[in-house]
This record gives sequence, C-alpha cells and structure tokens, in this order.
Amino acid sequence: MTQTPIAAPEHAPTANLAPHLVQANGAPTDLRSLTALRFMAAMWVAVYALWDNLAVTFKPAVIAKGYLGVELFFVLSGFILCHVYLASAGEKRFNYRSFLWARIARVYPLHIATLLAVMALGFAAIFAGLSIDSHVMSWPSLPANLFMVHAWGLAPDAGWNHRSWSISAEWFAYLAFPVFAFVAWKLRHRPGTAVAGALVLLAALYFGFERIAGFPLTEATIKWGALRIVPCFAYGCALYLAFRRAPLAMPGLIAATAAALMIAAAALQLWDGIIVALAGALILGLASLPNARAGWLSSKPAVYLGEISYSVYMVVVPWQLLAVNLAAKLTNAPDKRLHVFVWLAIVLALPLVAAVSYHLVEFPARRALKGLAAGRRSAAKLSRNAQSLA
Repeated sequence: MTQTPIAAPEHAPTANLAPHLVQANGAPTDLRSLTALRFMAAMWVAVYALWDNLAVTFKPAVIAKGYLGVELFFVLSGFILCHVYLASAGEKRFNYRSFLWARIARVYPLHIATLLAVMALGFAAIFAGLSIDSHVMSWPSLPANLFMVHAWGLAPDAGWNHRSWSISAEWFAYLAFPVFAFVAWKLRHRPGTAVAGALVLLAALYFGFERIAGFPLTEATIKWGALRIVPCFAYGCALYLAFRRAPLAMPGLIAATAAALMIAAAALQLWDGIIVALAGALILGLASLPNARAGWLSSKPAVYLGEISYSVYMVVVPWQLLAVNLAAKLTNAPDKRLHVFVWLAIVLALPLVAAVSYHLVEFPARRALKGLAAGRRSAAKLSRNAQSLA
C-alpha cells in the first residue's frame, strides 16, 4: 500500500528510485495517486468496521458498502503486480521464488504481529475477568492463520485478526500470479478484450455464487475469500493492459467522474458489481494522471498515508478491541456504543497507531527479510564464481 514503482513490489518504498522515470507509454513509474488511494480504501473499511460502535441509529449507505474497500484493494493488487512483474513474466525473466519471498516480506510480519496483539489482548481480558467472544481466540483456526490459508475454507472460525482473511486471499492470488500473468501476456495486444472478459467473469461469478451460496461473493470471508479475490484481481490485470497500451486522455475528469459515480452507486445501494467496475475506472484514471497534475494526491503527506495503509487496515481489529473496550469502560457504555466525539477520537487515532506499527514492525521487518534474501543471493553468486574458477 505504497507509492508504486515499476521495478519493485507493489507495497515497497520507492524513495531510492528516480521519480522522473517514465514507461514506454509515457506514464510515470511511480503511481503516487494510486498510493494515496490505498489509504482511502483502508479508511473506508475501517469506518465500516467501527461504525457499529457509534451511538447512532442510522448507517449511511456509503458506509454500509464499506466492505467493498477490500474489492478496491484486490483490483489494485492485480493492476500493480502486473505493473511491476508482467513484462518480466512474459519475457521469461520472472523469478517466482523471489517474487513470493518479496510478498511474504511485505505481508507476513505484520500479519503475525497483529495476530499476537489480538492474542495478548484476549489473555489480558481473560485475566481481568472480562468476557470476550469465543471466536476471537479460536485455537482450531490458528494453524490456518499462521500459514495464511484461513480464507481458503480451512479455518472453522473467523478468529484472531479476522480482517486478515483478505491477506490470505491475497496470498492465494500471489501463488496463482503466474497463471494471471500468462493470460494477461497473451492478451497484451487486446486490452479491450481483456477488460470485457474480466467484467464478464466478474458478473458471472457474482451472479452464480449468490444464486448457489445464498449470499454475495463480496461478503465472503474465511469460507470463500480465495474465490472472492479472483475476479477483482483479474480485472486489475486487464485494466493494466489498457494502461500499458496508453494512459487515458483526460484522466482527472475520468477519475473524478468514476469516484462520484461510485459514491452515488453506494448511496443508492446498487449492485456491488457496478461499484467494483467503477472502482476499476477510478484506478485506471488515477494511474493515468501525471504526478505533476495530481495535486494533493501526489503530495508527501498523501503518499505517506498510502504507505502506511496496510498497517491502517491490519490494526483495525486490535485497535478496536483495545480502544473501544477501554472507552466503553471509561464512559460507562456497556453496549460499546460510544458518544460521537469519543468515537471520532478512536477513528482519528487509527492512522497514528498504524504509523507506529509501520515504523516499528512493518517496514523494518520487510527490510530485514529482503536483506536476508539479498544476502543469500550474494552468497550463492560468490559460490558459483568460486566454482567456475576452480
């Protein structure tokens, strides 16, 4: 969830890359507007998750659709991974093992840290004589969580940091990325066909799944999360092909129109597939927007918030457990429905908590794991050189 270069993983920092570099199609390699968009998507999900702790009797329709912030992330993931890796995959320069290690370095440390944070809060609540939901510390679900397969139908409960089901879904897409890349590369000269095909796949899965399962695929988590990401990820890959061909003309107008239509569609409670399709148009518009014309979206504060957006998303559950329970106790709100100012303080403090987790856990752990991989590659190269000289 960071500023996005063409030669680094989609969540990697890009301070060491020249910001003026451009692709062959004239687009910048660092897509700052998409970085900022990640923070907005994370906060959409966060407000959706925290709304039930607000002492009001209504829920705005736009907030009620906040679960679709995850779909926005999924489409972005397909787009960004193709932005970074599609050419190397198509030209047979793709290193699958290095790719997976980069993904693990990006998502796994914070996943484990937030799981342990929920565990610690659970034990603290038990020792304090407080009651907690039995599903929070679901020991049968722990192995699936540790291996990031808890959204593959392999976890009995949505326990621990249950928002991490989407990280499990992302892990499924990472493992399957060579398949997505193979299809995308075959269609690289036909982006219109790719986008149309992705939208047909999305519509077919959405309609078919709801008809069979009895609930929308966009509301699936631990049982069908791995399937939930497939149409969105494919859609993101297809959108990248359109971007690769040529950035959109009038990207600012297209992005603004797509954003307005997304809000209107959510407010009218339209079918989720319409909102996801519009999210793709928003992503394509923002990706095509030159950084020099992106205004506040390319500013340092906006890019920084995008860089910590993964932490924003992942700390929602532990922060909710800690802050809401503490605030409820201090304000005598046994139903955990808080006064608006107390609730706003918790929401506004979330990015600060996320910044702490980013600087203490997420970024240093990623850097350490990537450094470990780099060291092993250097050692292997020296060994090969020594053998060639022997």
